[in-house]
This record gives sequence, C-alpha cells and structure tokens, in this order.
Amino acid sequence: MVETKEIKEEELLEEFDTVSNFRNYTGIMAIFITVLAVGMSLFHLYTAGFGVLLALKQRAVHLGFVFTLIFLLYPFKKRVKENKFLMIIDYILAGLSVVVAAYIVINYKDLVARAGIYTTLDQVMAVIAILLVLEGTRRVIGWELPLISVVFLVYAYFGPQMPGILAHRGYSLSRIASHMYFTTEGIFGIPLGVSATYIFLFLLLGAFAKRTGLGDLFIDLAMALTGRTTGGPAKAAVVSSGFMGSISGSSVANTVTTGSFTIPLMKSVGYTPRFAAAVEAAASTGGQIMPPIMGAAAFIMAEFIGVPYASIAKAAILPAILYYLAVGLMVHFEAKKLGLSGMDEGRIPKLMDVVKHRGHMILPLAAIFYYLFRGYTPLKAAFVGIILSFVLSFIKKDTRMSLKDILDTLEEGAKSAVGVAAACACVGFIVGVTTLTGLGLKFTTITVALANGNLFLALFFTMVACTILGTGLPTTATYIVLATMAAPALVKLGVPILAAHLFVLYFGVVADLTPPAALAAYAGAGIAGANPLKTGLTAVKLAIAGFVVPFIFAYSPSLLLLHSSVGELIIITLSSFIGVYALAGGVLGYLKRNTNILEEVLLIISAITLLLPGWKTDLIGLVLLGVVLFLQSREIGFIVKERA
Repeated sequence: MVETKEIKEEELLEEFDTVSNFRNYTGIMAIFITVLAVGMSLFHLYTAGFGVLLALKQRAVHLGFVFTLIFLLYPFKKRVKENKFLMIIDYILAGLSVVVAAYIVINYKDLVARAGIYTTLDQVMAVIAILLVLEGTRRVIGWELPLISVVFLVYAYFGPQMPGILAHRGYSLSRIASHMYFTTEGIFGIPLGVSATYIFLFLLLGAFAKRTGLGDLFIDLAMALTGRTTGGPAKAAVVSSGFMGSISGSSVANTVTTGSFTIPLMKSVGYTPRFAAAVEAAASTGGQIMPPIMGAAAFIMAEFIGVPYASIAKAAILPAILYYLAVGLMVHFEAKKLGLSGMDEGRIPKLMDVVKHRGHMILPLAAIFYYLFRGYTPLKAAFVGIILSFVLSFIKKDTRMSLKDILDTLEEGAKSAVGVAAACACVGFIVGVTTLTGLGLKFTTITVALANGNLFLALFFTMVACTILGTGLPTTATYIVLATMAAPALVKLGVPILAAHLFVLYFGVVADLTPPAALAAYAGAGIAGANPLKTGLTAVKLAIAGFVVPFIFAYSPSLLLLHSSVGELIIITLSSFIGVYALAGGVLGYLKRNTNILEEVLLIISAITLLLPGWKTDLIGLVLLGVVLFLQSREIGFIVKERA
C-alpha cells in the first residue's frame, strides 16, 4: 500500500511538477549523479558553517553544480529520455557547465585585475554561459522564462529608441554578454546569490524534515487537534499543509505529498472530490506566505529591499494567519452546509502519543524561529536547523537516519534546488537588462502614467501582471520580475516598499491556483479524481483572502504591523479576524444557514470595511455583520431568493 502511494506521488509530480520529471539512471551513472548531488549539498553545508566564498566564486560554483545536474538529469525533450545521440550532447553541455563555472573561479583574480577589459576567450565563455542558462532553464521549468529573458536581451541590443527594426541604438553583443557573465548584475546577480546561500540550505532543510518525519508529525498533530471537529480531515489538511508548505516552499510538491493522505480522508467523511482537492491546493500554496520560512522569494525580497528577513516574516504573520483562517472557516462552513461530522475516534492519533514519538523533531523548527528573530542570518538559522534535524533523529528508532538515508537526503536536497536555482540564474538576464538600460525606471514611469496616479489601478495592473506571469513561471521568478519592474511604481505612488513587495509576492503565489495553469489545483485534482478546471476555480474561492488582503495592506500597511502600538495591534487583529469571518461566509454562502444574495453582499462589504483599519470602518462592518446574523437567526428580512 505504501509503495503504491509512493508510485502515485511520483507520477503526479512528474505530470504537474516539471522539476521532478528527470532521468533515473542505473549503474555507474547513477553513482556519479549521487556523488555529484551529495557533493553539492556538502559544499553548501560547509560554506554555511565555515563561511561562504567571495560572492562571484560562491555563485559560480553553485551554478556549475546546478547546470551540470540539469543537463545530466533533464533530457532535451521530456518524452525522449533514452536517445543516445542526445545523451552525448547532454554530457557535452554538462561538461561546458563545469567549464564556464570553473573559468570564473580559476581566473577570478585576473578578471578583477583587468577591471572590465575582456579578451576574446572571455567573450566566448560569456556567450556559452548565456546559452547554457537559457537552455538549462527551459529543460527544468519550461520555455516561458527563457523566452521572456530573450526578449529582454534583444531589447538591450536594439535599445529603447528603434526607428526601424534593424536600427541599432542599444548595447553591443560583447557589452551585453560581459555584463551578464562577469558582473553580479546578470546571471550571478542577487537572485542566484540568494539561491547559492539561503534558498539551497532551506530546501536541504526541507529534505531533512521530510526524511526525519517532520511532515508526518505535522499531519499527526493536525489530525489530533482537529480530527474530532466538524469536517476534521479538511481542517487537518489546512493546518498540516500550512506548516509543511512553509518549509518545502513548493505548492505542487506539498499538495502531492500531504494531499495523498489528506484528500482521501476528506472524501471519506463526505467532502466532494473537487472540494477536497481545492482545500489541499489552497492550503499547500499558502505555505509560501507563512512564516517563519515562507518560500524562496521571501529571501530574495530581503536582499532586494535591504531589510532583515525577520522583519519580512514579522510583517507577513498577520496576513498569513488571515489567509489560513479564511480557508479554515470556509472548510467549516462547507462541512456545516453538508451536515458532516468529524473523523471516527479510532482513526484519530492521540496527541500525547504523537508528541512522545516524534515531538522532539519540532525542535529544529523552534531553533529556526529563535535564530531568525534574534537577528541571525537565515543561512545560520538553516544550518543550525539541519544539524539539529540530523542529531535529533537519532533519539528515536523510527526517526533515526542510516547512512543511506543521509546520502539520499543530501541527494534529494540538491535535486530539489535545481529548479529554483535555474530560475534565479535565468531571471538574472531580466534584472541585468533592467539595470543596464534603465528599463525599470521607464516601466515605473509608464505604469504611473497609465494608472493616471490612481493607486487602485496601479495595484490592479500589477495583480494582472503577476497572475499572467505566474501561470507560466515559478513563484520566485514571477516575484523577481515584478519586483524589478512593477514594485517601484507602487512605491512611487505611496505604498511602503515592504508592502509593495509583499503585494507582488502574494499574487505570484496565488497564481499557482488560478486557471488555466493552476498546477497546485491540478495536482490535487489528480489525487482526488476531480475535474481540474473546476478544482482550480474552487481553490481560488477558498483562497479569496489571498486576493483581498494584499489590497488592504497596500492601502493600510498597519495590517503588516508596521509602526503599530500594542493597542492598535489588538484592535487590528480582532477586526481583521471578524472581517475574514464575514468574508468566508459571504464567499461560501453560509453562516448559520445558507445565505441569500442580499446577505452575501452585506457580508462582503462588512468584510472589506472590517479589514480596513480605522474605528469608523470597523463600526460599519460590525453593524452590517450584526444585521446579517440577526437575519440569519430570525430567518426574516427582505424576500430574496435563497441560494440552493
């Protein structure tokens, strides 16, 4: 049974998560891949514990490992994995990946001494590196990001002032190539720098957490705490997926991993397959906005805006809680609507037994909390978390790691990082062109002009751009592109920089749920046997707080706990919680009973006014909610056709 479940997970990951769709070698090549991946993990662990290399060197070594693995693991075409001719080409490309990375490391002092004077060999290496990054990224995450990057590179060549398509007023090919390869503004920019340090370590931490049973601990704790309540399995999915998602950082992988357990349970107590899949997808996707770890994009945000990661995690706490509260309330209302109960007592794990058997594995997460909020770097926090996970696993027999487990975990951690790293390298072209040409400033000016100084329009344009980009790009790449291009426009219109970047992050995250390419929802539908498109639409409804809350904190940053007193914090928290209650009831169409159209409109207006800080709007929201609750309890009021 367990083996069948693992096979099902692998099939779904291959179908919906392109990063998991790679060659499986046997024999000497399998050993070589393992040695390479384990070596990559050990390199990053060593530099995390004893000091990273100089920025360009650290990033070059990281890039060499990543693209060597990519060309060995990912075929030219997904369906053609065993073609011998293509495999020989892949070996050559893997070798070139080592060469272009080693060229930076070996010639570092000479390159610095020449200070921007590049030889013909330098230019050749730069062009090869650019082509390798574009092709490698295409293999891992698809053609969308490389295509966008090529458009930016073409723009840099022709320049912004083009009287004719053949006119050349931009930069020379040699200038573009050298800027992308030899500086920390292109391929080796901030995104790859964060990937080579923080992101890799946290992905490796996720691999250790999975191997030592932290994911199972989250599921068991969630079941023990919520299993007896109305619609218990769905609430357990919300809680466990939120915790696991904050560590894994992958919507699809988290949906498949936890959903293979929670979705059948939800169906068994009476939830429809579509709703069960949508709950898991919405809960898993939200993990990328849930502190303490959040997703990879949050670490890049810290570098982009120059604030400690702990400040971002602190600001994201209340919006993340509101997101999960909304999902949990809609799960509860749906259970009430269908007349569902909790799980059978025999299927619910006892809380003390769960704590006794695996409770010690929560300590690495507690240590990460401590280190992050004490001001240590995320790199230090992740390193300590990994070491603690390894050491504490030996306390209990069922969490103890064998040598094979350790090697498998190190290999899995390296493989899980290649997709994010490739995206970070490729998106460096976009960032590099933006800095080289001043395109970011031009885009900001255009956006402000199109919005005619109207903040709502600028926010709306940014939301649409995030949603469109997010259908084809990973969250990290979507965030980087829009943080470079759109966030400055929001800042210019008065949105605090942290709120502007979190706005972009939120819509980059929820793009995983929006059709037509709602990968997290489609993965959940694959487990549940539900219609993928309908599942995506239901997931969007469940995640509605993820679409509303960013607009609220863009207008009123106090929701991010910025410059708020204790009293203000208490009022904001209470009013926003009540607002989310009204929002969940209005969207799902149920409070004490099914709502009618008038009640739904009143609830949504109530929610928005309660989420907006200020005692006047809070008072309006409370009055409207009180009216609806009165109508619901007395079943009187305006004669409006009630929802079925």
